[in-house]
Amino acid sequence: MSSVALGSVFVDVGCLRKQNEVGRLKVSRRNGSVLRVRASVASSQQSLKLAKPEAQKSEKTVRIGVLGASGYTGAEIIRLLANHPQFGITLMTADRKAGQSIGSVFPHLVTQDLPDMIAVKDADFSDVDAVFCCLPHGTTQEIIKCLPRGLKIVDLSADFRLRDIDEYEEWYGLPHKAPELQKEAIYGLTEVLRDEIRNARLIANPGCYPTSIQLPLIPLIKAHLIELTNIIIDAKSGVSGAGRGAKEANLYTEISEGIHSYGITKHRHVPEIEQGLSDASHSKVTVSFTPHLMPMSRGMQSTIYVQMAPGVTIEDLYQQLKTTYEIDNLVKGASGQAVQNLNLMMGFPENMGLQYQSLFP
Repeated sequence: MSSVALGSVFVDVGCLRKQNEVGRLKVSRRNGSVLRVRASVASSQQSLKLAKPEAQKSEKTVRIGVLGASGYTGAEIIRLLANHPQFGITLMTADRKAGQSIGSVFPHLVTQDLPDMIAVKDADFSDVDAVFCCLPHGTTQEIIKCLPRGLKIVDLSADFRLRDIDEYEEWYGLPHKAPELQKEAIYGLTEVLRDEIRNARLIANPGCYPTSIQLPLIPLIKAHLIELTNIIIDAKSGVSGAGRGAKEANLYTEISEGIHSYGITKHRHVPEIEQGLSDASHSKVTVSFTPHLMPMSRGMQSTIYVQMAPGVTIEDLYQQLKTTYEIDNLVKGASGQAVQNLNLMMGFPENMGLQYQSLFP
C-alpha cells in the first residue's frame, strides 16, 4: 500500500488571470511520497466560472446588509465589497459598536462611504436584498428566523453547516433553535455544490479548516484514487481564525514565537469535514485532525496524509488536482467564499469583485 502526503498552502492571493500562472508541482520522497500542489488562486482558473468584462458593466446594484460588521469576517466582507461592481452596503449591525462608524473600529476602512453601525434589533431590512451574517454560532439562528423571506442569506457561522441537529448540539453544546431552516440550508462549498448554491435562499458558509481540507480531498475521493481510511490532517491557522474577542490564549505574549495545538479530540470542524467527505464517498469517512495556532495574523496550511489506492501513482493524483485551490482563513476560508456564493445566488459570475491584488506581507 502506497501512502502520500498532500501539502496545501493557503494564502490570500485573489484569482488567477492567466493559465500559465499556476505554480509548479513539487514532488519529493522521504519515508514515502510527498505531493505538493500550489496555485496562486483563491479558486483556480479552471474551477471558476469567470466573469467576462462585459458582464461587469451593468448598473444594477444589490443592496447588502452585513450583520456583525465589527468582527474580522465582517470587516473582510466590507473590504472585499469595496471593489464589487454590483454589491453595495446599505446596512451594518454591531450591537457592541452601535452608533459608531466602521472607520472608528477598523481604520483601514475609513475611506469607505458607509452607514454607521446599529444594533441588530434596530435594523430595517426594507432596503436590503441580501445579508451576510457574520455573527457567532448560537446567535445566528434566532436572527435569521426573523429576517424577511425574500432575502438571500449567507451565514458565516456554524449554525447551519451540519445537517444532523443532534450532531450540532453535541459538538457545539447548544440547542438548535431553527431546525426548520436547517432543512433548507445549502452547504456553501462552491466548487462542489455550485448548482445547489445558485438556487438557494440560505447558504451555510463552510469553515476555514473544512474548506482547506475538503477541496483537495473530494476530487481524489470521487475519482477513487485514495483509500478512505487513515486520513491524517495536520492543519495550521493564523490567529484571526479564532475571532476578535479577547481571549487570554491569544494575547501577544501567549502566542508570539510559538505554535500550539488545540481542540485535539473535540474540534468542532471535525463533523463538518467528515460530513463532506462522507457525502463524496457515499460511505462513512472519519479523519484524524489536529489543528494548530500560528503566531501570524492570517493564513492557513493543511498537510493531509492519505493512502493511495492500489495502482495509483503520484502523477495520477497530480492530474486530478490540476484544478486546485489556494486560500487563507479569512478570504476563501470565510468572507471571500461568502461573496463567491452570493455572486452565484444573484446570478453574477462567481469571481466578481474578487479579482484584487494579493496582500503582502
